[in-house]
Amino acid sequence: MAETERPEEAARLWRDPALCSSKLGSNLGQLELELGSQEESGPEAEPEPKSSVVQQQPPPPLPPSPLETLNLSGRGLEELPEGLCAAVGSSLRVLSMRRNRLTRLPSAAALRHLGRLAELDLSHNRLRCLRDDGQALALLRLRKLNLSHNQLGAGGDGSLPTTLGELRQLEELDLSFNRLSRLPEEALARLQQLRTLDVDHNQLPAFPQVLLELGALEELDCSGNRHLRSLPEGVASLRRLKILWLSGTGLAALPEGLCQLGALESLMLDGNRLTALPAGFGSLQRLKMLNLSSNLLADFPAAVLVVPGLEELYLSRNHLTLLPAGLCQLHQLRTLWLDNNRIRYLPDSIVQLHQLEELVLQGNQIAILPEGFGQLSRISLWKIKDNPLIQPPYEVCMKGIPYIAAYQQELAHSQPALKPRLKLVLMGLKNAGKTLLRKCLMEEEEEGQGQGESTLIAASKDSGKGRAKGCFMQSLRELPHPLSPKAQTNHHPIVEQPEASPLPVSSLKCSHLGYISAEQWDTLFDPSPKAVGQTQVGCFAAERQDDASLPPSPKINGETHLGYYPPPQPIISPVPHAAGLPGSSKGIEVMDWTADVERGLTFIVYELAGDPSYDVIQPFFLSPGALYVLVVNLSTYVPQCFYSSVGHFLHWLGAKVPHAVVCMVGTHADQCAEWEVEEKCLDIHHQISRQEKCDYEGLQSLAQQVDEALGQDFDLRCSSPHVSFYGVSDKNLRRKKAQFQYLLNHRPQILSPVLPVSCWDCCQVRRLREKLLSVAEHRDIFPNLHRVLPKSWQVLEELHFQPQAQQLWLSWWDSARLGLQAGLTEDRLQSALSYLHESGKLLYFEEHLTLREYVFHNLPRLIDILNVFCQRDATVLLQKLLSNTHVDKLKATQLHHYVEGFLLHGLLPAHVIRLFLKPHIQSREDLQLILELLEKMGLCYCVNKPRSKPLNGAAAWYKFPCYVKNEMPHAEAWINGSNLGGQSFVAEQLQIEYSFPFIFPPGLFARYSVQINSHVVQRSDGKYQIYAYRGKVPVVVSYRPAKGTQQPDTLSIASHASLPNIWTAWQAITPLVEELNVLLQEWPGLYYTVHVLCSKCLKRGLPHPHTFPGELLSQPRPEGVTEIICPKNGNERVNVALVYPPTPTVISPCSK
Repeated sequence: MAETERPEEAARLWRDPALCSSKLGSNLGQLELELGSQEESGPEAEPEPKSSVVQQQPPPPLPPSPLETLNLSGRGLEELPEGLCAAVGSSLRVLSMRRNRLTRLPSAAALRHLGRLAELDLSHNRLRCLRDDGQALALLRLRKLNLSHNQLGAGGDGSLPTTLGELRQLEELDLSFNRLSRLPEEALARLQQLRTLDVDHNQLPAFPQVLLELGALEELDCSGNRHLRSLPEGVASLRRLKILWLSGTGLAALPEGLCQLGALESLMLDGNRLTALPAGFGSLQRLKMLNLSSNLLADFPAAVLVVPGLEELYLSRNHLTLLPAGLCQLHQLRTLWLDNNRIRYLPDSIVQLHQLEELVLQGNQIAILPEGFGQLSRISLWKIKDNPLIQPPYEVCMKGIPYIAAYQQELAHSQPALKPRLKLVLMGLKNAGKTLLRKCLMEEEEEGQGQGESTLIAASKDSGKGRAKGCFMQSLRELPHPLSPKAQTNHHPIVEQPEASPLPVSSLKCSHLGYISAEQWDTLFDPSPKAVGQTQVGCFAAERQDDASLPPSPKINGETHLGYYPPPQPIISPVPHAAGLPGSSKGIEVMDWTADVERGLTFIVYELAGDPSYDVIQPFFLSPGALYVLVVNLSTYVPQCFYSSVGHFLHWLGAKVPHAVVCMVGTHADQCAEWEVEEKCLDIHHQISRQEKCDYEGLQSLAQQVDEALGQDFDLRCSSPHVSFYGVSDKNLRRKKAQFQYLLNHRPQILSPVLPVSCWDCCQVRRLREKLLSVAEHRDIFPNLHRVLPKSWQVLEELHFQPQAQQLWLSWWDSARLGLQAGLTEDRLQSALSYLHESGKLLYFEEHLTLREYVFHNLPRLIDILNVFCQRDATVLLQKLLSNTHVDKLKATQLHHYVEGFLLHGLLPAHVIRLFLKPHIQSREDLQLILELLEKMGLCYCVNKPRSKPLNGAAAWYKFPCYVKNEMPHAEAWINGSNLGGQSFVAEQLQIEYSFPFIFPPGLFARYSVQINSHVVQRSDGKYQIYAYRGKVPVVVSYRPAKGTQQPDTLSIASHASLPNIWTAWQAITPLVEELNVLLQEWPGLYYTVHVLCSKCLKRGLPHPHTFPGELLSQPRPEGVTEIICPKNGNERVNVALVYPPTPTVISPCSK
């Protein structure tokens, strides 16, 4: 920037620092005089005569104070002007020139004026070699010299000049983040007053022997020199050493000499290959902090236990299996990190560490916490996830130490109770046969045993009547057996596809997809009897009844791809659905199933709908610790549609529940030949393996890129926007690496092989039931099944679900009365309700201002309400409205218009919502509570809700974003760089883009649309866009499904403003970004990236603008940098204010 400054600006640059001290001194002197006069003339003082005031002489000006500190950081300087040094150098003690463009030291002519200079900061420059300029240093009497983040050693022989030894008074020397391969031994040996030396992240091949001669050294940092490999025994000579950093130096062992450093207080040994500590390690009695993370320790280092003053101990990412009982000897311990080891249990003595403030145990194999663990009340940082916790249950432990204490106190008040309960979730496409499979599995009596043919298990013919036991269908021999689809002449098996939003496609998402013409599509799905056929076959139709159609197939460039099909031939449609037969699904259903009476094993069965209409609410029912059954219809399955039938569900489940246990079940096996069943099951198995391998290798490749970036110097990553992870800090890279490691270590647990089942065959159903029971009782897979609860908690759960408590919700006081019956006082009730909420038994939102006064204990009825707002059939909705009230023709017409508006725009007035829910609610207060709940779950928001006062008689309207169908071309044009008239914006554009290469969570955009409503005004919603304002600043939120096999789904948040006012655009989009980050935290297994799009590229209308890493959003703006080069526009520069926000976000948007 120096070459572009005007002469007057350059003059002011030098003049202002020189005059700073004199101005400050004058002001202080004047302030002292004013205060003195005020003290002398109190409130009672008489005013002086006017003449005396006029005749009073002003005090003489104070002499300017000498300038002692001069900060010239980030000025783009290439040299230090000699004239400036002559003007201010006589008194200058501190000079900072960091983040400039210096390629060599300031000249001797300039430095000779700085005779009193004690501190010199030349970090973050371009210094390559000091050999020619070394004489300049000899003129100074420095105590602190900072040469970090340069390129020292890149030229010449990779060392420093011997004249460095002339700085005999030097106490602190920072040479970190350079390229030094050796240090000048003769020069350093003369620095006998040196107390701090930092040589981390250089290229030293061995520990420099000259350092052993620095007897005054108190702090030494050699981290990041990966080839150091060992420490000399002579390190014991550094008797005064207090802080020693040896992270990432490749150490495999430590010398005994290290144990003689009696003054040592902090020792960093992380990122090495240590397997043990020296025997005499306990002699380091002053040690307060020890970091042994990321080593190869298989046993806890016992020598640590005899260091009583230890306050911080880090043992993360080792191979520890046991902790010693003597851990309690570390009475002063405040921080203990043991994450990502193999620890099975904690010693009882750990509860005696009363000073503990941080305890990190995640990623181990801990099942039980010691009794009295809740006594560790000072812990503020607590991490325990990814452990097979049984006692206390996982849900209790995740809430924190106070809840663990409450649980353990409750166990002391009541007896422990073991109640095996497991969540069983059935999922799959709409024609998979989930409903009939569920009814068959849950049937308690089987008929036809001993007969040659099996019969179907009974199911209810009328959903409003009780479930009848026995067989509801004729036996196999009494009904005509449907032909296999491939056995029918000229039959081409297809997968039905309704009109709905397309599933996105990317190279990581789906296998090869073929093409089916529009004419074939119309022929296949013609609803006329002629096209469909007249024959209805008993059980085949019944099994298909619960699934009318599949989610949409992926669309590429507007064309639907289903797989390769032979040339068009006369097509025989599959056997149609039999209306009125049992087995049909009513959306999401939940019920209890006592699978084994003798063992008391109970499943809470959730059957998820295969309809995309339920995408918004279904993620709420996916939780850890459940057994997931993915159902595939073998009769209609074709390899080309693997992703829509299987792969999509695995990606969806893996994103929401990492490490989920999945059992694959193939239904309709009776409609396929034996060889066909075997062939399809094998194909599913192979394609699952292929998809998992592709995902795993893709994540590994990305993790390797992060490792390579971490191996580079930060300055190198900041040198050019062409490099990967441009400008991203080491902290954010390590966080990203940990995220990849988590994703790689928590892949879905898919139980193989695929289990083919026919509901005609009771033996196959029984075999499947036994398989599910054996998986559920496997302690390594489901340790939570054997969780231990206080008896009072179990009684409370039963009281909430007793027959007489069938209302939709209970007030807090009603629930408290039930708690008293269970033996729980009010102060102990909170923890029990929190546990029941976390375990999915009921809903209790303890942090919501309104909802925390209620307990939603009746989940089946609540799901009935949610199912109402996922219904897309206008006839069904209208019948529901008309059946609940007596209306005339005019009112019926009005309700019909409401239904049409609801299905097209997602809008409903509150009184119509009340009609929909009339069986469930009785008053206006009930309606308001349900609407609060729906808004909390992200289904709707109030369009005309005032910010401060309630509506004065006006009808409240609610928007359901998942129903919006209209497009928004204006917002699309705006986001592409044009205004509504098609002209290019003069203002600068700000756009944050989230990219989802594997899967975009279904329903996420609709939920996000609800979440941001409190932040925006004057909004207009489209199917994939939201156009709104934050104050007077426009914002656009846009979701773009993938349009090709190589493109991911994207969600972007954009705004614009003039460059001087660009802070207003940041102020507009930052809350929306933070809301999205919070929402994405609910998907711990989801991989996505965040980027800041180049404003210059957006202005040019480039289809693929350059992207800056989203991690920059959580980093402060770099000092001294005003512009960044855009690689796609040559040498065109982007203002730094268009890439970095004024205030960094709390956490990186890419982090979990």
